Amino acid sequence: MTQTVARKARVMSGMRPTGELHLGHLVGVLTQWAQYSETADAFFEIADLHAYTTDFEDPGKIRGARNAMVAAWLAAGVDPQKSTIFLQSGVPEICELETLLGMITPLSWLERVPTYKGQIEALGTQIATYGFLGYPLLQLCDIAIFRGEYVPVGRDQVAHLEFGREVVRRFNYLYGDGREILTEPQPTLSEFPEVPGTDGRKMSKSYDNAILIGDDEATTTQKVRGMLTDPQKIRRGDPGRPEICPLFALWRFVNPLKVDGVAAACRSGALGCVQDKTDFAEQLNEYLRPVRERYATYRDDPSLVERIVAEGTQRAREIASGVLVNVKHAMKLI
Repeated sequence: MTQTVARKARVMSGMRPTGELHLGHLVGVLTQWAQYSETADAFFEIADLHAYTTDFEDPGKIRGARNAMVAAWLAAGVDPQKSTIFLQSGVPEICELETLLGMITPLSWLERVPTYKGQIEALGTQIATYGFLGYPLLQLCDIAIFRGEYVPVGRDQVAHLEFGREVVRRFNYLYGDGREILTEPQPTLSEFPEVPGTDGRKMSKSYDNAILIGDDEATTTQKVRGMLTDPQKIRRGDPGRPEICPLFALWRFVNPLKVDGVAAACRSGALGCVQDKTDFAEQLNEYLRPVRERYATYRDDPSLVERIVAEGTQRAREIASGVLVNVKHAMKLI
């Protein structure tokens, strides 16, 4: 009897090459991507075109960040043999699909996406470009061109995906003749943990509070020693409040087995902040050591990374071209 192999669900996600990756990326996103590469037909995009919506004045930065970013993905366990890592700008079918879908997308739908005005207010009017307004449509095309079924998103990105679903429904209604030409992507709500930085705010390279995957152990230890802790715990023996301590929050990601013991010792005053930082720096370096070793291997072999991306991009184009042909047929363009 012939056994039927269950088809894996197609998952699509991506990341903009805008800087070095840090601990927050590792525990919040990349560990999940590594799991998807095992359990799904996963597509991971180097979203370089999206990076131009905010960093268009510094193209060298975008180009220079690509290989290091992919090296970090691979170091975190994303398997290029079981998933597809591709370059967005290397799949021109994405942009062609954006042009076609742009013909039927009402301007008002783009203007009402919550992040549009919010990001302009936060980053300045210089990013109020045609490309920035169309960011959600390009994002949809990243997904739709591969018939992506599931997209892991945080709650702040749900509006983007719902916009994309509306565009797909409109396209299928206009041109599908009762058939599903494009697939409506479903959100997979991923509660990416908010990883605190050394100053207590969300870890971000732009805040200069990040522990980078590419940092060496001495730099990591120095950053941990400078971390904020409970301001009321001044001396060893003072009772602490681990629930408000950014350092304690990081223990949960790095060694959850020690969380209860650290919390109890902190509250009782038996554990001082200096000793806590020393212990945590050792644990963090131990946790990151194998990732950093793999990262160095890939970072120092750019030809290997580029070959992985080229092979993934070729596979992505093969799939994308078939979907684009179907779209053109539906629109009577061919």
